[in-house]
Amino acid sequence: MKLPSFRLRLALLSAALAGSTLVGFGAISWLQIYNAKTSRLDAELLNHLMRATPNLPQRQEPPVLGSFFQSGNRSRWQSYEDSLSYTFGTNTKTPVAVLVLDSNGNILYQSNSLPADLEVNHLLLARLQLTPLPPPPKREPPLPSNTNPSFEPPPPIRPRPPQLVTEQTAKAVWRIGVTKFPNAQIAIAVSLQAVDQEMATIRNIFLVSIPGALLLVAVGAWLVSGGALRPIRQLTGVIQQVTVKGLDQRIPIGTTDVEFVELIQVFNLMLERLERSFTQASRFSGDAAHELKTPLTILQGELERTLQQVDSGSEVQQRLSNLLDEVRRLSGIMRKLLLLSLADAGKMSLYLVEVDMSELLMEMLEDVEMLAPQLTVQTDFTDGLRVKGDRDLLIQVLQNLFSNAIKYNLPNGWIKIHTDQTLVTLNVTIVNASQDIPVSDRLRIFDRFYRGDPSRNRKIEGIGLGLSLSREIARAHHGDLTLDSTSSGQTAFTLTLPVKF
Repeated sequence: MKLPSFRLRLALLSAALAGSTLVGFGAISWLQIYNAKTSRLDAELLNHLMRATPNLPQRQEPPVLGSFFQSGNRSRWQSYEDSLSYTFGTNTKTPVAVLVLDSNGNILYQSNSLPADLEVNHLLLARLQLTPLPPPPKREPPLPSNTNPSFEPPPPIRPRPPQLVTEQTAKAVWRIGVTKFPNAQIAIAVSLQAVDQEMATIRNIFLVSIPGALLLVAVGAWLVSGGALRPIRQLTGVIQQVTVKGLDQRIPIGTTDVEFVELIQVFNLMLERLERSFTQASRFSGDAAHELKTPLTILQGELERTLQQVDSGSEVQQRLSNLLDEVRRLSGIMRKLLLLSLADAGKMSLYLVEVDMSELLMEMLEDVEMLAPQLTVQTDFTDGLRVKGDRDLLIQVLQNLFSNAIKYNLPNGWIKIHTDQTLVTLNVTIVNASQDIPVSDRLRIFDRFYRGDPSRNRKIEGIGLGLSLSREIARAHHGDLTLDSTSSGQTAFTLTLPVKF
């Protein structure tokens, strides 16, 4: 399984961390806002509870509440309840329920304007029943006012601290405040509908803003990571250009971050060492081939002249003939090494002319009929296949391909030649019957001096430079030479050349 890119993982990780932070911050903020609104509602509820509490008598006479809670005061409680609805709702009317009981538990006033008043009133009544009464006031004998002028009346009776709870009905959630006096019991229920609506609005804002913020964070992390990874991309681009012709590439350090300076310096030093090594190796092979070319030419000429002077059919003639074959073989190796060294240095000179590839293929077929008459040859190409290239080098490529097709063919095998020309390129495919090439050999078949398993090739002439040189010649023409994937029992090479160089 292929992992996503480091840049994508960095952007996703940044988005995940930012998302966790934003979600946590949003949740905490939402709870803080909800608690703040609930606390403000509780403060207002306590304030109204204390303001709605009837004035208790300051003297020790039994409290008389009947005059305050008579039915004539019902309109007063109704108007008070209406004012509460607008007070808690700010700009809209909020459902409010009020329940007033006397000290004996008799209902003096209860709300009846809401559809759910009955259920709310039951909640208020149950909550009043659960709230204990305050202790009764202590009675002391009255004193005449003229006996002690500094006499002060006892402090007023204080109710128990109001209790605040949250209850839920089938249709709404209520915040209930309850307080009791010895002579009165009051409960006020305020619907949390307005608070819930405000919190729902805040929640919707969070649900929209948090994904948008995450998207911005992901995009920002993607851009920032792209800038941070720019030196890595530069390294990758230079590494992709590191061929024999691209060893002079260097990465500038002027505007690079300090974290990548050492890496780039090490990489540039490595390129310098590689360039020096390749230059020395290329120069050595070219110089060696050039220096050996003259003595081999002289040796070949002397052997040919001596061979003409000895008796025909003698043992000396046979030995000289064998030596001449080896010298010619060595001269061929030197020529190939010289061409490869020139290709490595990017100095392979091409004498470009218009080449008739159909004519060259016909010449190669005549050689095949002479060298391997037992093979069946099938052709599929037309006349007039022309490219612009070096005729001598292209002949050498075709000779190498046909030579391999003959040497590695099966007994009584076959050879097929197929061409495919477009407006841009010409493809020449040469297929021959052969044993299957192992995967390890297919990967290294263009390596220099590589001939696969020696046990299979020890009777076949060659040194393993033909295919490597042929590919270098094709690439010098801005083309290529490839080993095709074929079915079992055959081998196919495709030579690709541009029609216009």
